[in-house]
Amino acid sequence: MLINCTFDVNASTSTNSSIEAFVNCLSLRPNTSNLITRAIYTTQNASFSSVLQAYVRNLRFNTSSTPKPLAIVTPLEKSHVQATIICARTHALEMRIRSGGHDYEGLSYVSLNPFIILDLFNLRSIDIDLQSDTAWVQTGATVGELYYNIANVSNTRAFPGGVCPTVGVGGHFTGGGYGNMLRKFGLTIDNVIDAEIVDASGTILYRKTMGEDLFWAIGGGGAASFCVVLAWKIRLVQVPEIVTTFNKALALEEGASNLFDQWQHVAPSLDPNLFIRAEASVRLLDTEKSLKKDECKEQSWIQSTIYFYGLPMNSSLEVLLDRVPAMGVLYGKHKSDYIKEPIPKAGLDILWKKMIEVDNTSMQFSPYGGKMNEILETATPFPHRKGNLCKIQYLSYWKENSIEITSRNIEGMKEIHNLMTPYVSKNPREAFLNYRDIDIGTNANKTLAFAIDYFKGNLKRLLKVKAMVDPSNFFRNEQSIPILPIKKHIR
Repeated sequence: MLINCTFDVNASTSTNSSIEAFVNCLSLRPNTSNLITRAIYTTQNASFSSVLQAYVRNLRFNTSSTPKPLAIVTPLEKSHVQATIICARTHALEMRIRSGGHDYEGLSYVSLNPFIILDLFNLRSIDIDLQSDTAWVQTGATVGELYYNIANVSNTRAFPGGVCPTVGVGGHFTGGGYGNMLRKFGLTIDNVIDAEIVDASGTILYRKTMGEDLFWAIGGGGAASFCVVLAWKIRLVQVPEIVTTFNKALALEEGASNLFDQWQHVAPSLDPNLFIRAEASVRLLDTEKSLKKDECKEQSWIQSTIYFYGLPMNSSLEVLLDRVPAMGVLYGKHKSDYIKEPIPKAGLDILWKKMIEVDNTSMQFSPYGGKMNEILETATPFPHRKGNLCKIQYLSYWKENSIEITSRNIEGMKEIHNLMTPYVSKNPREAFLNYRDIDIGTNANKTLAFAIDYFKGNLKRLLKVKAMVDPSNFFRNEQSIPILPIKKHIR
């Protein structure tokens, strides 16, 4: 992100005055036990940079030119969240909400306007009730911490969340997170039964008091458009004591294209207990075609999450508590697509050739079907249900801090994404909110094209909820639900 700025002494003085007034406002707000001053970091604080960078998960948004917040508030209790919202509104400061930092475009910790960050990483308690097979999970917890806590009390309980254990629960849940149990149990939001939130007035609400419209909206519509989620109440699912996993690599010369063609025709209709993800990447392989019995690993569900993440099978469960990704923090770019019809073989040949040319982009194809076919598009704001064969995630990572390398990798991904246009969903070209992609548009120019890609026909109801619960548009970012008249073309 490159920004050209002019220096304005009066603006600087005004900004300093605003942040001083904001901090003073926080210190005057009532709280139950912890002094909020211990949770405030301004640019004058020696720990400011380390707190800011601790949950930056994309180095593209951690450069000298990246806009920095005026302050970071790291709540130690619920009242600190309430105070931050009230004081930010009072002093007209934009607020970004961060619970893990894995948002692909850095929207939870970057803004072009004067802003503060509300970072929820201290609110991470997990309370599991096996009698009711439910749990309350605060949004600052990670998916890995949730899995670890579940495994410590039961080897036959699980939660259908994502593969990456360092992802924060807050954003992952509200965007419609998914993982290896997608086809068996659906999405995270399909297994959320209550939530504790703070609204724009600073009031704490639960499902019963917030109402079904707002509860529906935060379950797949991106809560950062409507409120701050403090905690989710989730439904645990039953899993066998032993599950089976495998990972098989196959080169094009060994028939990988034919195998992928077969996969896309059958994967969505397989038994829901079976999840076979296909991944296409450019690398050197030395493999055989057939899947051998000894390549199938029998292990517990919790061990399978570690294995699927890419760590050794004998890894300690404590690796799930690590908050920094196993591969480290890199530069990256992501996109998404949905496939409704199998890609013809000629199209596959073109795709593989382009991937070899681009070299640094991989594609993950996650099959649908099963439970995803049983849930209506309108049941949650997440509309990508029946009729999809699979979801695609395009990924590109690199280590070098170079404008040239960054540009080459992003442009290479765009080339592959454009090449896929004839083979993916159309009108709209659907996209996954949790694979945030700023290229599809923003709300800055008062258009809704990006939101239609994310939410399809559910956008109309989301707009109504936004206007009802946050008419001043306090909760906002570049791709939040805006305050706009409902246009005729939204159906």
